[in-house]
Amino acid sequence: MIGRLLVTGGSGSLGRRVVARAAAAGWEAVGTYLSAPAATATVRLDIRDPADVRRVIAEVAPDAIVHAAAGRSRDDWPATADGAAHVAVAAAGIRLVHVSSDAVFSGRQGEYDEDAPPDPVYAYGAAKAAAETAVRAVDPGAAIVRTSLILGDGRGAHEVLTHDLVAGRVRGALFTDEVRKPVHVDDLADALLELAAGDYAGVLNVAGADAISRYDLGVLVALRDGLDPAAIPAGSLAQLGLSRPPDLRLVTDRARALLSTRLRGATEFVRPGSGPRTILAR
Repeated sequence: MIGRLLVTGGSGSLGRRVVARAAAAGWEAVGTYLSAPAATATVRLDIRDPADVRRVIAEVAPDAIVHAAAGRSRDDWPATADGAAHVAVAAAGIRLVHVSSDAVFSGRQGEYDEDAPPDPVYAYGAAKAAAETAVRAVDPGAAIVRTSLILGDGRGAHEVLTHDLVAGRVRGALFTDEVRKPVHVDDLADALLELAAGDYAGVLNVAGADAISRYDLGVLVALRDGLDPAAIPAGSLAQLGLSRPPDLRLVTDRARALLSTRLRGATEFVRPGSGPRTILAR
């Protein structure tokens, strides 16, 4: 099925790529925004307002929805948790693909497959876990995509942070003991579009092939973009006593068997010559 696709959060780093790649694949893609319109986001939507969600879905009349919008801050429960419930309720009878996160886990277990129960340790993870619960309860046929760090086009949060740390625009560090499986934004977008056109129901882990620390990922970004890796401050969760998930490795065997999209590893898609050299001058 390829028809009209509604992408919530079409002005965000993931949403804009979903809209662009959907249009290239033949979808009639409509993206939403909250604060400012963009080329990929022309319809205003406040997912915190259930009436607004119902209005937009009724007006757009999509064949499928990719819910990529979330809170504007890491602690925005009304948008991240309640917003997902509002979308699921208003989307009754419409194919729904909901974007979730590895943040629903504590990181104590290391590897997590689709059957692993959420055990979040901070507010954002709790909100994403609540969003999953709401979507599954309202629409058992929805696809719930758990993913990890999203980057690859120069606009990912980790890419921006690496540049800011090297330039001294922000204080902080990249942690050597915080392990994730980063995914290229285009690979994730293509996977979401595959799922929007299909009928897979339930949780699916969609992440990259490589497990890598945030610090080592920053080094790859620096080398790709012509920055000095030695200028990246390194830190340790253990040394600082921070309550953040240390090791979140999403098991992606099911996605590799199900999807035609190849989920590349960070060592492949973040390397010299593989992408942006200059990002962000603020």
